[in-house]
Amino acid sequence: MDTLSNPILQEDMAYIRQKMDDPARFAGRNILITGCGGFIGFYLTHFFVDLKRQGYGFGKLLLLDAFRSGMPEWVSRLAAEDRDIAVHTFDVARDALKHVQGADAADYVIHMASIASPTYYRQFPVETIEANVMGLQRLLEFYKNRKLEGLLYFSSSEVYGEPDPTCIPTPESYWGHVASMGPRACYDESKRMGETLCYVYYRTFGMPVRIVRPFNNFGPGMSLTDRRAPADFALAVLRNEAIVIHSDGKPTRTFCYIADAIDGYIRVLLHPRFDCFNIGSDGIELSVEQLAGIYSEAAAELWGYAGEVSYAPSPEKDYLTHNPTRRCPDLTKARSELAYCPQTDVAQGVRRYLRFLQKELISA
Repeated sequence: MDTLSNPILQEDMAYIRQKMDDPARFAGRNILITGCGGFIGFYLTHFFVDLKRQGYGFGKLLLLDAFRSGMPEWVSRLAAEDRDIAVHTFDVARDALKHVQGADAADYVIHMASIASPTYYRQFPVETIEANVMGLQRLLEFYKNRKLEGLLYFSSSEVYGEPDPTCIPTPESYWGHVASMGPRACYDESKRMGETLCYVYYRTFGMPVRIVRPFNNFGPGMSLTDRRAPADFALAVLRNEAIVIHSDGKPTRTFCYIADAIDGYIRVLLHPRFDCFNIGSDGIELSVEQLAGIYSEAAAELWGYAGEVSYAPSPEKDYLTHNPTRRCPDLTKARSELAYCPQTDVAQGVRRYLRFLQKELISA
């Protein structure tokens, strides 16, 4: 099935296009995406494919990923349908870009190759560091003497660690309160080092690097086996099982629907100078138990879900170690310099995510 035929995805793509100042900005451009097979890669890839279908076609779209869990069906299907899309099984920390046909002609590079789910980066800490540090440096080395219009590095809100309460909402100027040793350090600290690499290559070689710090994205494209709360809750309601919370339910986050996040990422990529930006939602901070309640209510409305919300310790012994108690971005900079304005509230986003999944399961 063509994923872009899903009405939720169609509506989201139209929403993103409408917020663009110039949809033709990527016309004829060659775009390389690392980590294409993940959640955000799913949406960004479909965004560029949709732009082409609307008459703003890219030149070549190169999709790179290690595909450790296998190549998603949507990736292979898109490549089979469009000769201007090329897919490569590629380990950014070990494989050489010189062997990827067309990589040297890229106009835009989007670097997302990483393990972002805490459950998985705790299992694969070395691979996480390799992708975030060595993989990024190999990418920067390859492009430092080539002409690029933009290179977007996906950092993380985790670079802030556990912010001081006086720094929530958290601005980009906050330096962070992060543990250098512990079960989350492989991700948090390697993302911080990645930002330093971007800064150094910008200052030394004048590379057109931009940095984005995502805050708790969720929505269509997020794997049901992701092991983060939005995916866990979606899987539970689809199975008509109880929603299980592996904490006391009190930690709070602001959650950003993926279409709003993609709009922000494109704005950062096209920003005219080096900088870093928070991208997420600065709406109401929700506790994990409040988020569970939103899922329960949405599923009840959509298909009569009647499950309960329960609490149980996680089977992972380090599940809560160094887990931030609060996470909320200060978007002042993104609003003023990028005209970024997320508009989808969490309840609406959850319903859109569940409707997307429902349609995909019916069509499968």
